[in-house]
Amino acid sequence: MEIDYSGIKVIGFDADDTLWVNETYFRDAEEAFGKLLSKYETLNKIDQELFKMEMKNLPLYGYGVKGFVLSMVEMALELSNGKVSNHVIKEILDIGKDMINKPVELLEGVEQVLKNLSQKYRLILATKGDLLDQERKLEKSGLLDYFHHIEVLSDKKEVNYSKLLNHLDIKPSEFLMIGNSLKSDVLPLINIKAHAIHVPFHTTWLHEEVHESETNGLKYKTVGSLLDILPLIN
Repeated sequence: MEIDYSGIKVIGFDADDTLWVNETYFRDAEEAFGKLLSKYETLNKIDQELFKMEMKNLPLYGYGVKGFVLSMVEMALELSNGKVSNHVIKEILDIGKDMINKPVELLEGVEQVLKNLSQKYRLILATKGDLLDQERKLEKSGLLDYFHHIEVLSDKKEVNYSKLLNHLDIKPSEFLMIGNSLKSDVLPLINIKAHAIHVPFHTTWLHEEVHESETNGLKYKTVGSLLDILPLIN
């Protein structure tokens, strides 16, 4: 499928699992949480119930580590019928702090791609999550200077992207989004007549998974790594 990218003026990059590792740390945290609560329920059941709690709390807390930690605390209280010890609550808080303090591990080719594309296009970072945490990770990454604009979105739906493009004063046809999530970084852009390139990460959060039928017939590219983008749009 040939896609014409010649009209692109601005390229948006997702952050977590597109520029640097993120989901892996959540999976490790879920495993640690399961072990802490294993006296109350099976690991599989704990994992399922924690996800349900996250989904229930998402409209209240939004995305990111802090909301995840609050969901773990609430889940611990619920699974234990309020009997969970202060020590376990502290352990849960420590899991969250450890996640926030993780080093930023850039994915292959990130800096090379940003350096190359920033010479021709205006680059922006369009991510969702906790503002303070995302700013911290961007600072640690050493990538800040490549971006003309940073946008931490409350969500990544058509309305959020439309507002962003209006703010940037560009047409949808002039915008390309690059990210690892079909649900957040591809489908909303195609729906507003913008462009998108999918760069899958090796693991995907259940909330971000989409059924194959949702992508049938849509015009977007999937590449194996960020480096594969350069021949497409340079």
